[in-house]
Amino acid sequence: MAAQIPVLEAADKNAAPPKRNGRGKLLLIIVILTAVVLLGAGLGAAWWLTTAKHPAAPAASEAKTAPPPAGPPLFLALDPPFVVNFDAEQAVRFLQIAVQLETRDPPTIELLKTNDPVVRNDLLLLFANQKYAQLSTREGKEALRSQALESVRKVLATAGGHPERIEAVYFTSFVMQ
Repeated sequence: MAAQIPVLEAADKNAAPPKRNGRGKLLLIIVILTAVVLLGAGLGAAWWLTTAKHPAAPAASEAKTAPPPAGPPLFLALDPPFVVNFDAEQAVRFLQIAVQLETRDPPTIELLKTNDPVVRNDLLLLFANQKYAQLSTREGKEALRSQALESVRKVLATAGGHPERIEAVYFTSFVMQ
């Protein structure tokens, strides 16, 4: 007898697809609900942080700066005057500058006196690195004053002082030759 081979019948196109178990739909619902809850929690936390009255921590710049002391201005003369030479169009030029620092804080004056060699060194290097053409204008001299103020403030900050308490650097004598 010949073996009969079963013939597969073509699937009915109108037949319902095989049933899946309900785990896939349940997993999808759990993922969507979790996302909605996390989104709601994030929005609630953002709203609470922006509207609640919390004591704000001081910013880094506010924590370092102390209010300037009130009182009359105090001046510290950096004696002797600075004398440097610099090149100017193939000629050696000399610059002599007498400098005074202004503050209203007596402890800052003492800290500057203690660090006088560092202040003088940094200012000497700054003054010697100038161009004759720039220093012959008022704008050039004002720019040098501003750079000198930043240089002194940097030394004061390194020494543990309050750099903002140095209000100004003044050139009380300025001779170029």
